[in-house]
Amino acid sequence: MELYGYPLKAKFNQPRPPPPKVLPATNTMTVNYKNRIPYHPQSFSMPWMPNSYYKAAALNPTLSPLTECFPGLPPTKIIPFISERPNGVFTRHSLDDWHRSNMTNYKESETTRHNAERLRADLTRTIKDVYQQAKRTQGESTRNLGERVNDIDYWKSELCVELDAMIRETNSLADMQKRLERALADTEGPFQVAHKCLLNREKRMGIDLVNDDVEKQLVTEIKIIRSCRERLQQCLDTVNAQLMCNKEARQELEKDLADKQMGHHIDSKCYQLKNTSRGIHFFKGVERVDATVSVPETWARFTDNNIFRSQSARTASAKLRASTESLLMGTADEMWRQFSKVNDAFTSRITEIANAKSKIQTHLAKTRQEIFQLETKIQVIQKTIKDKETQLKVAQTRLDERTRRPNVELCRDAAQIRLVQEVNEINETLRNLHQCLRASEDMLQMLVRSKGVLEHDLVVKNNSLFIDQERCMGMRKSYPSTVQILGYV
Repeated sequence: MELYGYPLKAKFNQPRPPPPKVLPATNTMTVNYKNRIPYHPQSFSMPWMPNSYYKAAALNPTLSPLTECFPGLPPTKIIPFISERPNGVFTRHSLDDWHRSNMTNYKESETTRHNAERLRADLTRTIKDVYQQAKRTQGESTRNLGERVNDIDYWKSELCVELDAMIRETNSLADMQKRLERALADTEGPFQVAHKCLLNREKRMGIDLVNDDVEKQLVTEIKIIRSCRERLQQCLDTVNAQLMCNKEARQELEKDLADKQMGHHIDSKCYQLKNTSRGIHFFKGVERVDATVSVPETWARFTDNNIFRSQSARTASAKLRASTESLLMGTADEMWRQFSKVNDAFTSRITEIANAKSKIQTHLAKTRQEIFQLETKIQVIQKTIKDKETQLKVAQTRLDERTRRPNVELCRDAAQIRLVQEVNEINETLRNLHQCLRASEDMLQMLVRSKGVLEHDLVVKNNSLFIDQERCMGMRKSYPSTVQILGYV
């Protein structure tokens, strides 16, 4: 009886009962199993069984068969039990059985040897066929690899030729791009010159601020330069786009050529491999790996498309270079002709202004001379008026004194009449002289005003001549030549 509170002992925790008594082992059995590994419940013959199976099985022990006591022996070699009966013996074979067994063994040996000879002959023939088949198969593979290497060599040469042509065309187009950029930059100077000429001519004064042929030609020149700049910019954008196309085609060719070189290297290495080569190994299952992405048709078509694309880009690039060259020549000639027209207009206008200036100077000199002479005459008239006034004073004084004669002495004699006539004549003369003086002074004012107009007009002409001749023509002397416009320097 177990005490309360103590765990009960499981039955399988009890000591295993002693095994039943068997016959003692013989020497033969001892030799057979003395070097054997002891039996373990967790056998390696069933690796798929989980360990929990053995643990669970250990919880329910059962009687094991007799072979478990001899783990190193197969069931066929187990020593039979010796009967406990004292008179028990084993069964024996007869002599006829022995002879029949020998004959059977002989016939079986002859049959086996005959079959072995046939098998050896078949194996020799099979080995010979295998060697021939392997040699033939390997030769075909080598020949195919050689053809593949030749194909790669052909396409490599085609790619190299096209790549060299594309590089030359790209370099030529890049040079044309630089010429366009220089030509476009060189048009900025003439545009600024024409614009400044218009601004400077806005500083003309008075009547010289006219819309003459020079201004019309300058406006036309600005329009032409702006149009040329727009066409050059459009052409430059087209050239840049074509350069991108050329670079993309070149990159495709270089990538394809690099792939061809790598493939040529690998296939050449494979072509040169032999059975006696070093570095050959087994790669199990590699024949089942299909990493190919193309077939010979698509492979050749891919390279052909790259070459065709490059050729199309080169053709378009050559046409673009020719049209760009024509555009450069046309714009340069157009701008140069308009430049010459503006210069001719400036020359004509400067000549006209110089002639007008010369005439104004002549008229101004004559006017000044006339003013001088008229001022002299005015002084003479003023002196004459002064003299006449003195004479009038004398005559009037005489008349005034004669009024003081006494009585009958106040006689209207010839002297009195002549004095009165003299006073009247002097007054008439003074009126005429004053009229002449006013007329002379008015004329003098007109001459002075004319002189001022001529002087102002001379200043205007000098200003216009300075603007056209010094400022405008001075800037236009630095106009770039045709060679600079075309971008050759």
